[in-house]
Amino acid sequence: MTNYCGGISCREAWDKISSEPTASLVDVRTRAEWSFVGIADLSSLGKAPVLVEWLDFPDARPVANFPGRLRKALKDSNLTHDGSESLLFLCRSGNRSDLAARASAEAGLGRCFNVVEGFEGGLDASGHRGSLEGWKVQGLPWRQN
Repeated sequence: MTNYCGGISCREAWDKISSEPTASLVDVRTRAEWSFVGIADLSSLGKAPVLVEWLDFPDARPVANFPGRLRKALKDSNLTHDGSESLLFLCRSGNRSDLAARASAEAGLGRCFNVVEGFEGGLDASGHRGSLEGWKVQGLPWRQN
């Protein structure tokens, strides 16, 4: 899988999205997560995250034809896409996004990276997310819908 580029931190993802005009952040969480937890705010860069669920909610089954859905979402977002762009995949904690990045790389969708810390990061000693790592903890721009 030559298009799978491995994992990067949230800060590295922000730097790549900021410096590469055609790089896109692909958020693969569920609609419920986007609505109730929030999404990355890329408006200062003149961009918006591409929102494509990896799992159907509430069934938690992988969506049918994820690469096809992603292609459509990129096209609907008027993003230039010839397969050479960087696609940075984000989920809650880095697990779903890794699967989505690998599937997208296998489909030849671009240079696919997994944002390993996710939007909220892993669980702390109290079993809570959002205090150890992740997009929000790093102080990167985000907003509630």
